[in-house]
Amino acid sequence: MASGGIINHDGARRKGFAVRRWLNLAILACAVVLAVAGLGASPARAEYPDKIIKIVVPFAAGGGTDIMARTTAQEIQTDLGKSVIIENKPGAGTIIGTQTVATSEPDGYSLLMATFAHAVNPSLYKKLPFDPHEDFAAVSLIARSFNIVVVNPASKINSISDLITEAKANPGKLNFGTFGTGTSAHLAGELFNAMAKVKMTAVPYKGAAPAISDLLGGQIDVMFTTVASAASLVAAGQLRALAVTSAERSAAFPQLPAVAEAGVPGYAAESWYGLYAPAKTPAPVIARLNQAIAKAVQSGAFKKLEANEGLIMVGGAPEQLDRYVAQEEERWRKLIKDANIEVQ
Repeated sequence: MASGGIINHDGARRKGFAVRRWLNLAILACAVVLAVAGLGASPARAEYPDKIIKIVVPFAAGGGTDIMARTTAQEIQTDLGKSVIIENKPGAGTIIGTQTVATSEPDGYSLLMATFAHAVNPSLYKKLPFDPHEDFAAVSLIARSFNIVVVNPASKINSISDLITEAKANPGKLNFGTFGTGTSAHLAGELFNAMAKVKMTAVPYKGAAPAISDLLGGQIDVMFTTVASAASLVAAGQLRALAVTSAERSAAFPQLPAVAEAGVPGYAAESWYGLYAPAKTPAPVIARLNQAIAKAVQSGAFKKLEANEGLIMVGGAPEQLDRYVAQEEERWRKLIKDANIEVQ
């Protein structure tokens, strides 16, 4: 009870308690709202890429595929803003390196530099430890290439016409070196056999270098080898070039006819380089990598490869790589079956 100037302390205490209680409840309510909002929020994803990217090369270091991969890595890392490294995993006709990527996390940090083997291995092997279609996501067809037909300068074979004449006169006696069963050098020779209606014998080697060494030494008669492995030797006069295996003449070797115009109409045998990621890699990651490749193939480094090795730069959409490889797979399947070629 209050009277005149006497203060009612009990009432004041009750009023202060009520205010503090209201403030506590308000703070608690705000905390609950913030906590509930936090439950619905997801942590922000780091923008791709945020760590080192690896390109697996299913061949030993120093070859044409390795050079292509290193040039690609050098150019795309500038655009992507992260380091891109090369991991060489050769063996089993590219199967070891290819399987490594097939079983990697589909996050865009493990990629495969695929080649001709990716399209022909399903026909060469009874069983593969991966599915070339289902286990991979196409990124880009980087470039197409071709082989070059070469002989020893001491050979009496001076043209494709001479090669056909000699092969028909001596069935099975002429031999052509390859850098392994089912490689582009091997199947280009087998395609020549089929389309020119001749019979030359394939001699497999463990790589282009030992095969070319025997060609220089006269142990084998001819090779359908890569431009990278033979161009400098042709320029130095140590090998004689007869033709290119592309459908038409190459701007890089305008003096050489295509096999098709030199005696085997319709003949064409290409090699290629394509970049793949594991299946289920997110579409935005594939798009970012494809964008970087499209920019890279316009660079001076790639234009130098184009001029020196007769490459045809592409840098197309992922769907283009899928279509191209499907066509190549179908094309070589019949030849492999007809020639009874199989890798154990």
